[in-house]
Amino acid sequence: MMTTRGSFTRLSCALGGSLLALAVGTAAHAQDASQSDEIVVTAQFRAQNLQDTPIAITAVTGAMLEARSQTDLTAVANQAPSVTLKAQSSTFGPALGANIRGVGQFDPSPAVEPGVGIYVDDVYYASLTGSVLDLLDLDRVEILRGPQGTLAGRNSIGGAIKLYSKRPQGDGSGFLQATYGSRNRIELRGSADFALASSLFMRIAGVSKNQDGYVTRLDFGCVNPPGSANNPAVGGVEPTIANLGNCELGKDGSVDTQALRAQLRFDNGGPVEINIAADYTKENRTPPGEILTYANNASPWIRGNSPAVPLDSRFLCGRYCNYASYYMPGGPWTGPAATGFPIAESKYDPVSQFEGWGVSGQVEWEIADKLQLTSISAYRAFNTHFFSDTDLTPLAANGTRGDSDFWSFSQELRLNGELGDGLVEYTLGGYYIDQRTMSTLLVEIRYVPWPGQFQQNDPVNANSKAAFGQILVHPTEALTLIGGLRYTKEHKDYQFYRRTVSGAPHPFLPFDGEVGNYDGNRVDYRLGLQYQLSDDIMAYGQVSTGFKGGGINPRPFTAFQVVPFDPETLTSYELGLKTDLLDRRLRLNVAAFISDYDNIQLTLLSCPQYSDPSTTDDDFGPCAANANAGDGRIKGFEVEATLRPTTGLVIDGALSYLDFHYKRINPAAGGPGNPNGPQLNNTMPYTPKWKWSVGIQYEMDLGSAGSLTPRFDASYQDVTFSNPGNTLLERIPAYTLANARLTWRNGAGDLEVAGEVTNLFGKYYYITAYDSAGAGFATAQPGSPRQWALSVKKRF
Repeated sequence: MMTTRGSFTRLSCALGGSLLALAVGTAAHAQDASQSDEIVVTAQFRAQNLQDTPIAITAVTGAMLEARSQTDLTAVANQAPSVTLKAQSSTFGPALGANIRGVGQFDPSPAVEPGVGIYVDDVYYASLTGSVLDLLDLDRVEILRGPQGTLAGRNSIGGAIKLYSKRPQGDGSGFLQATYGSRNRIELRGSADFALASSLFMRIAGVSKNQDGYVTRLDFGCVNPPGSANNPAVGGVEPTIANLGNCELGKDGSVDTQALRAQLRFDNGGPVEINIAADYTKENRTPPGEILTYANNASPWIRGNSPAVPLDSRFLCGRYCNYASYYMPGGPWTGPAATGFPIAESKYDPVSQFEGWGVSGQVEWEIADKLQLTSISAYRAFNTHFFSDTDLTPLAANGTRGDSDFWSFSQELRLNGELGDGLVEYTLGGYYIDQRTMSTLLVEIRYVPWPGQFQQNDPVNANSKAAFGQILVHPTEALTLIGGLRYTKEHKDYQFYRRTVSGAPHPFLPFDGEVGNYDGNRVDYRLGLQYQLSDDIMAYGQVSTGFKGGGINPRPFTAFQVVPFDPETLTSYELGLKTDLLDRRLRLNVAAFISDYDNIQLTLLSCPQYSDPSTTDDDFGPCAANANAGDGRIKGFEVEATLRPTTGLVIDGALSYLDFHYKRINPAAGGPGNPNGPQLNNTMPYTPKWKWSVGIQYEMDLGSAGSLTPRFDASYQDVTFSNPGNTLLERIPAYTLANARLTWRNGAGDLEVAGEVTNLFGKYYYITAYDSAGAGFATAQPGSPRQWALSVKKRF
């Protein structure tokens, strides 16, 4: 143990020292450099300079988001160390997968909880569905790395992502922006800030985005007519649509989003400030662009337009195309146990729809000098409607029609104060959230020798209550001691509805009406100290904990699999250094950590512990159960740097290293006796060992003609796997992406024209991958190819 930690510490120090020496050598020759920006963050529920906050934070201003051509939340991860954000495949609908420091969640089921907390204006978004947020009219984004269990609470075990909107000022400002680009990209953005009265201000912002897809959906029977080499005359697949000229059925991966946000602010300079916000988002697009990467299933129960068509390599279309038909033909199930079981014909629409809205009210009351009470009340709701032709072929192998309705109400109270003329700063608070999800699915599993077509309409209720506190003690001007504590109590119940298409109880899924319950409580803590070595150098160390809430297995195939699973927990030991050096030309922040990660929640493919006790079979029936699969350890370091060697020139970069290994694996989940599950040498899903980014921009003064600013960004992600078992079919190779942007601004600064190219070198890479265990196929979601755009923005 001592050898491992010692090597880890020496590696971190050596890397940090090397970067510092390189930056010093570069900046030593600089003259007339601009000063580094001061960014104010609220990670500790009080306004602080980023460099004075003892938390590993990536803080990105709205101006920098625009300079990097970043318009949605997933793009921010490219420049954030140890952060992975992925838009999910069609199987999960319009959802986000999030991971920080190897800890997160990529299953949006309401039965499981996110592992990264997502907040907009301090309002918690309780679901991964609909969390691919547009970066609309933001002041800044704060990404807090490491467990935030004391102040952010449950489900921030990996970290938290906080978006903060620009608040109304009543100054008459605003902007309009229009963008046109590749694949008929048309994007309109705008905002307006105005005064309704002397102390009442309003700000309205909106966006409309449309773009054609980049993965072509082809009609297999049209491309390969019956009787051709890939489509024999006997048992062949007929065209989906007769006389289709170019054999094209549609384009997947399109964009069609409209969003609106309105804020009302009352501030008369007195002790009370009130902010009310409302937002609305509507999305109606084609499914994410996916391709088939493997096919080998000769199951006689798979049906195409003719019976017994094998699923094989004929249906591998290419780099940016698939043969999905969204058609599940019917006919009797002819398995030996239930001859004549009816199977309905299904025709899906290839769409992914989301409609969500929310309203929140935040009251800040200066009760007395150095005593402030903050109340945050919020209601959020959404519904989704999506389809997945999971096998991406014209055959009836696997498909899903999904609907989800969600609402939540949350209330938070915080009291911030000071004692002893600033000797002690404290925060006390309470939090409550009540949420309900109705998860409705029509599931088509057509490759198994049993009737795998069923409906589910499952209500899921959850609530959580918490009390928390944090204290900052300043015994000297340079030293701060930190202590925090949070108690959380949570409940979840999940009622299962499993019916045939006709609505009758499903004979092979005999747990219709079963209810699974989970109840738990947890205490999290944070202990730390920070020391101001000089005006421009701060060091900190801390021990902090977090947890991801427990739940109920959402995908049982027997009544014995209707079981709860416990929370997963994490304890992190972290050292950090935040510096502004060389007359504040260089900002260099470094963090190193070791985390003990226990009761890791994974999806099991075999379930001997959930067997029917009346049978002798240790693993009765199929399984896809969520359970606590083992314990692990994560160690790593992160470096972020910004260098301003001369006026107008900015160079920024980030680097992270993550090393995960299992300490223990539940034999039911994996290990030597269960080769289908994770092994001791495997890593966590979507956890790259190395990740880096670099960006450079230079603003050239053109005098009366304004300014011209070129910018170049590059980012690298190491090899990852999308499943715990690290199978070859879910391996995502390493890739490097590059973006470029050129911006002209007029002399007054109120007009700008920008041209951008993303994926500059046309890299072919995967965002996600999916190995359907036992189904005989695997898919992947390629990233968008090179694309360009031209934007015009007018400020007023």
